Amino acid sequence: MQERLQKVIAQSGVCSRRKAEELILAGKVKVNGKTVSILGTKVYPSDRIMVDGQLLSKEEKVYYVLNKPKGCVTTAKDDKDRKTVMDYVPSGARLFPVGRLDYDTSGVLLMTNDGAFANKMTHPRYHLPKTYEINLQGILSDEDVKKLRRGFTHNGEKFASAKVFIKNTDFARDRMLLDLTIYEGHNHQVKNMMAALGHQVRRLHRSRFGFVTVDDLRLGECRRLKPYDVRKLIAMSEEKN
Repeated sequence: MQERLQKVIAQSGVCSRRKAEELILAGKVKVNGKTVSILGTKVYPSDRIMVDGQLLSKEEKVYYVLNKPKGCVTTAKDDKDRKTVMDYVPSGARLFPVGRLDYDTSGVLLMTNDGAFANKMTHPRYHLPKTYEINLQGILSDEDVKKLRRGFTHNGEKFASAKVFIKNTDFARDRMLLDLTIYEGHNHQVKNMMAALGHQVRRLHRSRFGFVTVDDLRLGECRRLKPYDVRKLIAMSEEKN
């Protein structure tokens, strides 16, 4: 079965689909020895594809979950020479992170070399649930909780409805521990939601992505997902589609 060239390149994990389109238009992609510069060109799985002089490999798709520690960035390289999530995964695997977690946020982070899988896990249309444990400075009011559960708008920014579970309230220190499950994935989403309600996040840990947890992993440890886990995650994304 044929697929669009830019999609095949993106699924290989070499780059994003947009970057693949730029490379095609720039004449830096060859199929079976011939330069292809037309978007939408379709290719067969058996075709030999060269991207910017490098043969597109048909490597085995692999999937990991990392218990990301604080103090590392969710990227392959960092221009400030900080630790990255790549320091915690097998060195022989050509992986990239699925989505992002902030530098000071810990918890569940999927890693893969499968671009199509990564897209399904992060694209807004699929709405996979993500649960965060929040150590909050301040205490949510009943009205705050209602806003979170029904969704609200603050300074023109819309926040979709979320699930809220209060775990502990410390009135003496004006702190609260809660679980928040969201179905969106914008940058700094949880921190922005809490800030919109007038509170500051002291510590943030993503405890669950879909059904995947890191309860069995220490910070900085990772494990390979089983094929069943991958299929179940994909099925969850398609249920929401």
